[in-house]
Amino acid sequence: MKSILAASLVFVAGAAADRTFTVYNACPFTIWPAYYTGAGTSSPSYATGWEAAEYTSVSFSVPDDWNAGRIWGRRDCDFSISDPATQCADGGCNGGLECDTSGGTGVPPATVAEFTLGGTTGIDNYDVSLVDGYNLPMKVTNNVGCGVPSCPVDLGPDCPAALIGPYDSSGFPVGCKSACDANLDGDQADSPNCCSGQYDTPATCPSSGVAYYSYFKDNCPDSYAYAYDESSGTALWTCDANLGADYTITFCP
Repeated sequence: MKSILAASLVFVAGAAADRTFTVYNACPFTIWPAYYTGAGTSSPSYATGWEAAEYTSVSFSVPDDWNAGRIWGRRDCDFSISDPATQCADGGCNGGLECDTSGGTGVPPATVAEFTLGGTTGIDNYDVSLVDGYNLPMKVTNNVGCGVPSCPVDLGPDCPAALIGPYDSSGFPVGCKSACDANLDGDQADSPNCCSGQYDTPATCPSSGVAYYSYFKDNCPDSYAYAYDESSGTALWTCDANLGADYTITFCP
């Protein structure tokens, strides 16, 4: 009886999760990948955070209506520290190794792969986002020939002085903050760098008003470099959901 029940549960889980995501750590050091699921959607079939040794990968099933999904990497983590702001050099989250399913989106700066799959809309939307700053090079590929968003460059060492950091124990910069996160104009609630307050539309928050936008976009033209970067034409990527694309997220491509 147990084996029949177990087989039934596996079938149901497999039927509900019909894309395969592979997360590959091509970095020459350990990272701690994590993901977050937006409200009102079912979640992937894997732990929300894990340790990934260099040159290793994991694959797991993702529902084809995954909404507002985020995948990022964390560096230099010590989960005996409970404070998500300090448990990792960057990217830490509420919950420790496995991020909380609510409010566990990661501490900036962090390079983020974002997905809203088209199980209900017919179109997969995905990108590599630097809106929360940068901490690791990243590329998103697929098996059906759709576009490839990426930020393959290490933006840490040459990061502008106003944005650089945090640093690892050797003093090497492992992050580059966004102008919003760095709070360059002193008011994140009403800021052209954050596209907030009176600047909360594409018309009132052009890329020309975002400090250091060109540093991120020139180095990583196929990334989402600020909140309204869709106008660049190389920020948000789409794929016909009927193709049933499987995606690979590669750190340090």
